[in-house]
Amino acid sequence: MTDITFSVYFAFYLYLVLLLVQWGVATMSKAKQPHAVPGKIDDDLSHDSFVFRAHRTFHNTLENSALFLGTVLFAFVINYQSPVFALCVWVYVIARVIHTALYYAIATEKNPSPRSYFFLMGIIANVVMLVLLGMRLAV
Repeated sequence: MTDITFSVYFAFYLYLVLLLVQWGVATMSKAKQPHAVPGKIDDDLSHDSFVFRAHRTFHNTLENSALFLGTVLFAFVINYQSPVFALCVWVYVIARVIHTALYYAIATEKNPSPRSYFFLMGIIANVVMLVLLGMRLAV
């Protein structure tokens, strides 16, 4: 296994750990609420509630996971190894970690909020990864 491959595998692993942590935080914070109902979040909650922010953080990551997971798994299938691709995977994962930390820490309705910039960094990294894969296929 090359260093590049290991790097991408490790970043991918950390992303899966992030998903597990987000799920756990969202589940535990909601379960501690009085009269908590599994699968339902109170409609009156907003960004001032950590339960809301934990729930939205997890769901936001899930909403973005299909594109990221598909992109990385496709690269694995075609055995695409590129330092630029690996860098983009790391940028995406680190951006999601920072996005998570900011979403947990900052209760704001402001748009863009500080977390928005890291969301955007992740999207840009994923677009670059897709372009790299497309260029590889065009060769």
